[in-house]
Amino acid sequence: MSFESLKQECLAANLDLPKTGLVDLTFGNVSVADPDRRVLAIKPSGVNYDELRSSHIVVLDFDGNLLEGDLRPSSDTPTHRHLYLRFPGIRSVVHTHSRNAVAFAQAGMDLPCLGTTHCDYFHGPVPVTREMTPEEVAGEYEWETGAVIVERFQGIDPLEIPAVLVRNHGPFAWGPSASKAVETALALEIIADMALKTLSLRAAAPAPTHLLDKHFFRKHGPSAYYGQNP
Repeated sequence: MSFESLKQECLAANLDLPKTGLVDLTFGNVSVADPDRRVLAIKPSGVNYDELRSSHIVVLDFDGNLLEGDLRPSSDTPTHRHLYLRFPGIRSVVHTHSRNAVAFAQAGMDLPCLGTTHCDYFHGPVPVTREMTPEEVAGEYEWETGAVIVERFQGIDPLEIPAVLVRNHGPFAWGPSASKAVETALALEIIADMALKTLSLRAAAPAPTHLLDKHFFRKHGPSAYYGQNP
């Protein structure tokens, strides 16, 4: 069983992170999954992006068993696994410590939907999770991080809000491909920057529902008309 195409997609997406300005040092990681085979490829822990090669990418199954690779996978791997198991339809997860999104996570604030740039990517506010308990942090911390994300998404469609802010930590974003997940992570950071600047000027009301629906559904779903046909 070959994992080369999965590893190459994972490598390309991880190498895109520094180009976007979303990561500092070795912060951040991208994973790419093959749900049919129940496997995922992910960046190894602590490896500098300028040294990263396809041979470094680690492949595991959805139960966390190592299938290919000589390096330790990202310490966030259990969080990624949890999301693949609980959010059907996603193929890639991106985690960063991008500064503006982290500001909202550290403040414990949902990222409010204030304008059309936000509406284009997220059908409503990007939610922040609750604080993790001492028991969750002391236990299987990274797995429990996934659990609090899933808990926060009760009643929220993860395909319509493809990102979350983990309280005191930072953003996770996801999508149907690695390139789309990285794009969503970048859009999240841009929107967070806009929101911080807007809220520093004055309190702002959320974008009205009719505007939110128009902008989101013209890019997503069966009635989308933005862009070109595949």
